[in-house]
Order: sequence, then structure tokens, then C-alpha cells
Amino acid sequence: MPKILAINGSYRAGGIVDQAVGAAIEGAKAAGAEVECVKLRDYPIEFCLNCRACTQKPGEAPGACVINDGMAALIAQIEAADGYILASPTNYFTVTAIFKRFLERTVAYGYWPWGAGAPENRKKKSDKKAVLIASSAMPGVLGRLTTSTLRLLKAAAAVFGAKSAGSLYLGLIALEENQKLSEKQLQKARELGRKAAR
Repeated sequence: MPKILAINGSYRAGGIVDQAVGAAIEGAKAAGAEVECVKLRDYPIEFCLNCRACTQKPGEAPGACVINDGMAALIAQIEAADGYILASPTNYFTVTAIFKRFLERTVAYGYWPWGAGAPENRKKKSDKKAVLIASSAMPGVLGRLTTSTLRLLKAAAAVFGAKSAGSLYLGLIALEENQKLSEKQLQKARELGRKAAR
């Protein structure tokens, strides 16, 4: 049974991204996967210190961080997963601050000894798949073209050694206070979940 890890960068409980991630989880479970969901808004992750202590030791395993918070446990979940559902609303043309904070802490996946000009990703490409979910108040096509949200979600997948198996960009999501996804949008999210589980 494949293990899928959903990482949700939304601030809003029950909002558009929560609805889409929930539908993607339904799809993954229907395809036979075991799914864990991490809502970053409820998860204890501190800001990266940029000390690079986690990047010094060579090897494929992520480096150990000097900060004692929930990130080590989350990295263990990332490592144990066979695929991912990565999601974030778009705020100021990019992922939310909590997703960015998480993404910065994945520097532990880089090998970057002092003296080297740039880091090297510890993870090589694998058969792991990630599906990406983003949302924005602007039309979806415009959001795909003008924001970095999907690009950063895809970068997160690459850090874990996974490749994107599909994406959903939900546009015009600020038209109502408690907007609900349409059945068509929910079905697209379920199909993404099935892709992650295959």
C-alpha cells in the first residue's frame, strides 16, 4: 500500500485549499493509498537560522537541524512517503509564509559544505510523484502565468526526489466569504490524488 503525505500550506480551515486537499486525499485513498496530512498552520516549525549546520555532512540522508522543533519528525514523514500532495494558496504572488518557512527548512536536503559555491541536492530523482494544488483570487490561467506558487511547489517536490504528476490551479476563489469548490473542481482534485497514489 503506497504512503502519500499531504502538506497543506493554507491558513484557513475549511477554505478552498483545504477542500481541494481533502478531495485529493479521497482520491488517493480510493486508489488504495494510506494518507497522512500535515496542516502547516498547526505544525511547530521555526524559522531557518541560515547557519547551514544541516548541510555540512555528506550523504543522501537529510542533515540534522540545530533547532529542536517539529521539522525532524516532518522530514521523517517525507522520507517514509511514496508520494506527495503539496498545496498552498497564493499570497503576494507566491506560496504562503508558512509554506515558505517550511520550504526554507528543507535546506537540510542540500549538501553545501563551506567553500562550495552552491548546494547539491542530496536526493536523486526517483519514481516518487507529487501533485500540486494552488489557488488565487485571480483567474487560474493568469495565476499560473504570473505567480511563483506552482513553481515553488514543484521545487519542493524536486527537493524530495519526486517529480510533478499534475497540478490544479484554482482561480477566482475570493468571490464569496465561504466559497465552495464545484463538483467539477473536486473531481479534478480527486483525480490528482489518484495520480499521486499510482
